[in-house]
Amino acid sequence: MPANRKSHFHYKARQLFCEEVPLGQVAEEVGTPLYLYSYNSLIDGYREVCHAFSKLSPLICYSLKANGNLTLCRILATEGAGADIISGGELYKALQAGFPSQKIVFAGPGKNEEEIEYALKENIFMFNVESQGELRLIEKLSRQLNQTVRISLRINPDVDAKTHRYITTGKRENKFGLDFDEA
Repeated sequence: MPANRKSHFHYKARQLFCEEVPLGQVAEEVGTPLYLYSYNSLIDGYREVCHAFSKLSPLICYSLKANGNLTLCRILATEGAGADIISGGELYKALQAGFPSQKIVFAGPGKNEEEIEYALKENIFMFNVESQGELRLIEKLSRQLNQTVRISLRINPDVDAKTHRYITTGKRENKFGLDFDEA
């Protein structure tokens, strides 16, 4: 955590607090295990990222695959964040959380025709295209709906990141992205 950001988790008299709420009391009331988030930590972190890139005026998107908790998503949507989604279900959840469709980016391999059509009808901001087949499908559906679509191409650089073989995403044999030659 940067030195200038305040932690919203702290101890008082040997008891852990989140903001000003004693966590022992929360555990007694709702039981354990439990997930507990600091509203202020979430907001501070988001604002810190926004500030760091403010000169570029970027669209900063929260990835729903990281945590699709509707309350967390609503907080970030209210703050002005966009949503990074990988499925039609996540698109539905992002819209329910209040992310404007113009701030939703649809990423990930395996988008099917129904999901792409749903996203087009919701007029999302952009598709991150993973394959030629996906690009052709987006083109076909956007023509049928008479829509102009923003896309970005995910390039697979065929680089070995020296990580576990089950989580690698940048090698040619992985399902993520287009080869340089295809792009």
